[in-house]
Amino acid sequence: MASQGSEGLEEQLEEPEDTLRVSPAEEMPVEGPPALEEPEQEPLLLPWDRFSSWLHCICVVGFDLELGQAVEVIYPHHSRLTEKEKTSICYLSFPDSNSGCLGDTQFCFRFRQAAGSKSSLGCFLDHFDRDAPVCLKRDQGYYYGYVYFRQVRDKTLKRGYFQKSLVLISKLPYVTFFHSLLKLIAPEYFEKQEPFLEAACNDIDRWPTPCPGKILTLPIMGVVMKLRIPTCYDKPGTSQLVQSAPSDSLVSIVLPTVHEVDLFRCFHPVFFHIQMLWELVLLSEALVVMAPSPAESSDTVLALVSCISPLRYCSDFRPYFTIHDSEFKEYTTRTQAPPSVILGVTNPFFAKTLQHWPHIIRIGDMKQAGEMAKQMKVKKLKNLKTLDSKPGVYTAYKPFLNKDEDIIKQLQKGVQQKRPSAAQNAILRRYFLELTQSFIIPLERYVASLMPLQKSISPWKSPPQLRPFNQEEFMKTLEKAGPQLTSRLKGDWIGLYRQFLRSPNFDGWFRNRRKEMMQKLEALHLEALCEEDLQLRIQKHTEVETVDLVLKLKEKLIWRNVALHQQWILCSEWVPSE
Repeated sequence: MASQGSEGLEEQLEEPEDTLRVSPAEEMPVEGPPALEEPEQEPLLLPWDRFSSWLHCICVVGFDLELGQAVEVIYPHHSRLTEKEKTSICYLSFPDSNSGCLGDTQFCFRFRQAAGSKSSLGCFLDHFDRDAPVCLKRDQGYYYGYVYFRQVRDKTLKRGYFQKSLVLISKLPYVTFFHSLLKLIAPEYFEKQEPFLEAACNDIDRWPTPCPGKILTLPIMGVVMKLRIPTCYDKPGTSQLVQSAPSDSLVSIVLPTVHEVDLFRCFHPVFFHIQMLWELVLLSEALVVMAPSPAESSDTVLALVSCISPLRYCSDFRPYFTIHDSEFKEYTTRTQAPPSVILGVTNPFFAKTLQHWPHIIRIGDMKQAGEMAKQMKVKKLKNLKTLDSKPGVYTAYKPFLNKDEDIIKQLQKGVQQKRPSAAQNAILRRYFLELTQSFIIPLERYVASLMPLQKSISPWKSPPQLRPFNQEEFMKTLEKAGPQLTSRLKGDWIGLYRQFLRSPNFDGWFRNRRKEMMQKLEALHLEALCEEDLQLRIQKHTEVETVDLVLKLKEKLIWRNVALHQQWILCSEWVPSE
């Protein structure tokens, strides 16, 4: 992928200083989908299969004076959740008592899938994961919970309040889409109860499956949503907006994105430090966000995770984390270094239990994007005693890169001129994209060079192996083909790369790239075998060598058939519980 852009990068070395630079977001080449492929037919689907391609289940969590939080309803009724998963959902579906969330509140959480439990139609969804961007693939080993919580005064109840949450449980990180869906169905559910929920689920089960790249029209209880799920072939930085058409007279809502949060709204209390926060996320540093509500906590954590896009954040992250979480002791122990995780919390208790963490963001109430929040300076960890009351960034971290004053001035000017929030968000998202692309292009170029030449692939030999990643060899390439080709930022880029190569984000990225290249090699080798002229082979080689080729071809075909058969078996194993 990166090798395709190397010529353009080398040409920039000889450009005059005043030549307009191509932004890395525009420069990064994107491979298109395989050419001349027939569109795949959707597999034969049974009742609830379409529902399961979007959601694992829907839960209703209420508050009981004797039991506390409890799952009152799980729909569809055949959906499976372990007791541990139910407990996690119960505690994570309600704001902390200190949050004081009156009215309706929406937020998101993420929790571990219990060992041994299976999500519905796992391999069926793998079919759609193939063309999804890495940041939108299903979350292996975790579930997302999308919450619509209502707390209103009710004198008829002993506690004096009605408290209930409608929660969508899914493997898909489509935060904007699911929050939009909840806004449509949750208020109606609170009025009409379970019959409405059953009708909504039946509507969802008639939806098309979440296929990346297709324009999807999704009817739900008399309202029609229209959206497009991005693909890995989309050009970085493009939104692929769904356009309204004359035939859309019944469409009520057109979603511009299924997953992106408003970066500027989330970061504007601390946007003087966005570049440092980008480095902390890139390096998978332990980071905790202390916020006044689950909504602000979850939005900020999701914004942090997405700021290194298109890189996938490969460490753990919890948009909303409570003291009841099963990993609470693991994450708050002082006997070892904090794990590589981003936590979003609201309980003031965490100010004490997590004060040994190296990086803490304390945010106050988020202002409207048109207001300028007071920007707090970075504070040393010794000042944590004031953490309960004063917002700010608490860390001893020294950034590798010099501060980019241009983006700060641009955002400040936007606030002064009352630039629309969507425009501010687009500017910040573009900034993060170009920064990440500038950083990743040299890695892409080097890893592409580890691929054997196609002429070295012979049908008479096993597929050639990839060369191993050599850190020092990569570092030497940075002098001529480093991030300075696409970024004006100065600083210790070498130190940043060395730290990144030791992080889970590099490990996850390289594993994925290596897997892709190995699959490419296997495909090229099979192609070479299939294109071999056996008649010519018989004339030029011995019978033994010819038989050896036929056996290799047979072995390849058997291996492919076994893989497909195993996938079919995994799919057929999914049986709804009683």
